[in-house]
Amino acid sequence: MYLFKNKITLENREILEEYLGSYEYKTSGLSFSSLYMWRNINYFSWEIFGDYLCIAGMSQLEEDKEEPFLLPPLTKTGFYETEGLRYSILEAKKAFEECGFVCTLRLVPIQIMEAIKAAFSKEMLIIADRANYDYLYLTKDLIQLSGREFHSKRNHLNYFLNHYDYKYVPLTSSMAEKAEAFIKEFNERKNLSGHERELLLMEEVAMKDVFHNLEKVGYHAGAILIDDKIEALSIGGNLGKRTVTVHVEKANIEFRGLYQAINNEFSKNVACRVKYINREEDMGILGLRKAKLSYNPIKLVEKYIGVFKADL
Repeated sequence: MYLFKNKITLENREILEEYLGSYEYKTSGLSFSSLYMWRNINYFSWEIFGDYLCIAGMSQLEEDKEEPFLLPPLTKTGFYETEGLRYSILEAKKAFEECGFVCTLRLVPIQIMEAIKAAFSKEMLIIADRANYDYLYLTKDLIQLSGREFHSKRNHLNYFLNHYDYKYVPLTSSMAEKAEAFIKEFNERKNLSGHERELLLMEEVAMKDVFHNLEKVGYHAGAILIDDKIEALSIGGNLGKRTVTVHVEKANIEFRGLYQAINNEFSKNVACRVKYINREEDMGILGLRKAKLSYNPIKLVEKYIGVFKADL
């Protein structure tokens, strides 16, 4: 269900990026590349209330349960003004309630959370959302893998480099069918069922669209070919002026060290022009958390949930 009037499309990219680009949000979900990629899975829609652009979404993580949420309002001026921010959030809240939903703010960066606190000092409960903290890395660390802390990563990468003939190439829309075939095979290996399988198929549909629009959306993308077949790929997008976010990274685990190789090659070939790489959140999945921590992030980018006390 779409809660607001406008959907995320290529046609309104310019309007959205005007708001997304005016402020260093620093969190992975607040970029056009991310919003476009997951727009249909999360039913993203937007509307301008007063001075701010508001984006609503629906979480699909829970089976048979709609979890609507409001992303932090986006500023066009680069500043947040208390009364204007309060007005925009209350207008968005009204739209939620007209559809029969409670309005909860999610994925709010810490700096904007402070502005929201000022606007709703006694009315809102602020909760740290650890499962959605982003993992931030220095690009040079992921390229060089220097030091004892990267010993295991170097071992896996060196094994791959010494045992397989491969080619790293930019991933373009002309390779869409090959990329789709890779994703289909990758998902079939997971052998999931029920709701998890449904989510995987939804992602598969989303990725098909992304593969055909890589250049139009402005994604950074690369793939590793072995015997002229895609066996790993990575897709990211710009986040502010100094960061690239990795939205998707997948590799065939039958090749030892391939995950380390696609991470390293993407960092060298695509993200080398920026200082930081954001590898998104772990969603509270312990295995994913362990994997992200193993690359030694320099920082966890905090995100918060804002709940109106009257709705508790």
